Amino acid sequence: MKFQKIDHVGVIVNDLTAAKEFFLDFGLEVKGEWEMEGELMGYAVGLNDVKVACVGLGMPDGQTWVELIKFYSPSDEKDIHQPNANTLGIRHIAFTVEDIEAIVAKLKKKGTEIFSEIQRYEESYKLCYVRGPEGIILELAEEIK
Repeated sequence: MKFQKIDHVGVIVNDLTAAKEFFLDFGLEVKGEWEMEGELMGYAVGLNDVKVACVGLGMPDGQTWVELIKFYSPSDEKDIHQPNANTLGIRHIAFTVEDIEAIVAKLKKKGTEIFSEIQRYEESYKLCYVRGPEGIILELAEEIK
């Protein structure tokens, strides 16, 4: 068995527009938008009466996607959680970036929560964590050359 790549990461959101804008501000591009419903969709995710709207966002090079998914039905009855970086489960998506300072400045202007100032990890990376809408956490990493 051979793995080829991670195809996409699915992120469930309530405010699809705000989440889409966050990732567009970050620099991803919309690769597709669609709605799905019906038995096959429900069977695939293990729920009944499923109706979703999705936005696929990718890097300009066309590799891995972030897929934002809004469930119209059934809806999640719980509130949106604002997890900490150490909360159990999948917690963040990491992106290797160029010019981390410019990206962080742009996100700050847009009101994005910045966990910390840009930190240097040894002689290999500059790192920064940011939180977008609905608790979405991104790790930004710029390789030091």
